[in-house]
Amino acid sequence: MPAQFPEFRLGKVLATSFTATLTERRGDALERIPTPSRLVDWLAVSGLAVESCTAAQHERARELRESIHAAATAAALGEPLPASAVAVINDYSAQGRAAAVLTPEGNRQWRLSSASSVEDALGVIAADAISIIAGERDGRLALCASPTCQAAFFDTSRSRSRRWCDMGTCGNREKKARFNAHKQEVRASAKQS
Repeated sequence: MPAQFPEFRLGKVLATSFTATLTERRGDALERIPTPSRLVDWLAVSGLAVESCTAAQHERARELRESIHAAATAAALGEPLPASAVAVINDYSAQGRAAAVLTPEGNRQWRLSSASSVEDALGVIAADAISIIAGERDGRLALCASPTCQAAFFDTSRSRSRRWCDMGTCGNREKKARFNAHKQEVRASAKQS
């Protein structure tokens, strides 16, 4: 039976969805692309389908992911961007040879070259990271309020006050913890009365 992998956390922003392939960075880290084939799966569901991925390409993808995470975290905190992360992001963006194409439905899709499609896909991700970190898109970078997560995410909510990277996981877990703590306080107060 094949190993069961954790589900992907997919959002509307490619670069931060990519950094979410490693979650719970401040707790028990959960790697969602532990193998080259799992990276192929993530790229496919993200509209960047490739046929295969080598171990070296997998490692380069993880290098890009961590560089995007470092730069996005610094940007969210209003700190200077780490020079090494900026260099990695820029290098991957420059190496990519993907082309944006328009579908008959009026949507943008990426066409990757056949020779080095993993590198092309990484170039698209790097370019997306540049656009959000540089402030070119409507939204703001923020950090998840979950103490075990603290992932960088791109907040496009109307008020720009979103607290969690993903309401279905981090947000619900934090709300449940607050509810249980309140319930315990009520029980303790009732016993003292």
